Amino acid sequence: MTTLPKPSNLDRTQLKNGIVLLVTENSTADVIATRIFIRAGSCYENPEKAGLANLLGAVLTKGCDGLTSLEIAERVESVGASLSADTATDYFVLSLKTVTADFAQILELAAKILRSPTFPEAEVEMEKRIALQDVRLQKEQPFSVAFEQLRQIMYKNHPYASSGLGDETTIGSLTREDLLEYYQTYFRPDNIVISISGRISSENAQQQINQLFGDWQPLVDTLPTTNVSIPQTQPQQVITPQPTQQSVIMLGYLGASVDSDDYAALKLLSSYLGNGLSSRLFIELREKLGLAYDVSAFYPTRQFSSSFVVYMGTAPGNTLRALKGLRKEVDLLSINKLEESVLQAAKNKILGQYALGKQTNGQIAQIYGWYEIIGLGIDFDQKFQQDIAALTNADTTEAAIKYLQEPFVSIIGQQEAISSVIA
Repeated sequence: MTTLPKPSNLDRTQLKNGIVLLVTENSTADVIATRIFIRAGSCYENPEKAGLANLLGAVLTKGCDGLTSLEIAERVESVGASLSADTATDYFVLSLKTVTADFAQILELAAKILRSPTFPEAEVEMEKRIALQDVRLQKEQPFSVAFEQLRQIMYKNHPYASSGLGDETTIGSLTREDLLEYYQTYFRPDNIVISISGRISSENAQQQINQLFGDWQPLVDTLPTTNVSIPQTQPQQVITPQPTQQSVIMLGYLGASVDSDDYAALKLLSSYLGNGLSSRLFIELREKLGLAYDVSAFYPTRQFSSSFVVYMGTAPGNTLRALKGLRKEVDLLSINKLEESVLQAAKNKILGQYALGKQTNGQIAQIYGWYEIIGLGIDFDQKFQQDIAALTNADTTEAAIKYLQEPFVSIIGQQEAISSVIA
């Protein structure tokens, strides 16, 4: 296996307690961005506690030892910094950004929040109400309903089946004690990656991180094992009548995880099909046939088997034609090899957008920390670009044949519009 060079300004070290520290020295702007990743996303919560990780993200910054929610906000805003917590499927992240002169002060605050959150009961109940409002709002959005249906038939009881918000039943049952248990289980130094980018030396960053986190020790010996196997399900369709102004059609295919050899090929095919105004779906189904209000494709980067999705919003009377059009365009990927010029254009697009996604210190801290927390390591930055550049039209065809055959189907639309599909 070839060892790929790391970026020359990136330094990786590991503290004695297990924390991995990534420091990218970048003096372009007088700003330091930090991402503190914890391997604790919604994928690590029990189904009966769905929404727990999202709730923890909402409450974490609302109180810590010696500071109230308002006092935390005042300390951050008084220096014009930013500090927030977010939950994703495969990880949890505490993000902060500040000018260089205020970095030590805000990092110390972040450490206090991370190491001694109080989860005030009143804040927990308020954030639960907000989460319930978000769930109800999603039910009013046809795209969200269609995507929820699609995830559920694709992933069944796996955490990927959920949006991460939970539902009205699970959110209503969550307690402060649930938050404490989840926090004490996963928020521990040997489960953390700290990624820093900005006007700071590696030595300076190591000194500050050691001072703030070096004495942190886990409360229990080992992390629990998590069942992350994707259920083997047969493709099926779910069609739901709803009084909408348009039909929403989604085709989903179980794809590869990010560490698969097929990841790059599927990423390129997704970009070719549905990324931008020059994409295949936009030109063929919207510009030429006039079928689509909105049409695209996406293939999220996931630690476990991801979903390759194409979707369209169309006039109710075009529902059946749109479904057939989407299916045809995906099927063609297994039949016709991409022309060399088309393949090269797709490579240029994805590599160009990838480069543009690493312009700011926040973006740099995010991408390196993300790769590290999901087990890819920082060399994946170079590996991904090399894998994309090396793809052949035979590679993309083989990936399509392997993954993009019989789809899961989710449709939302007026009863009359979807009756032709059911028939």
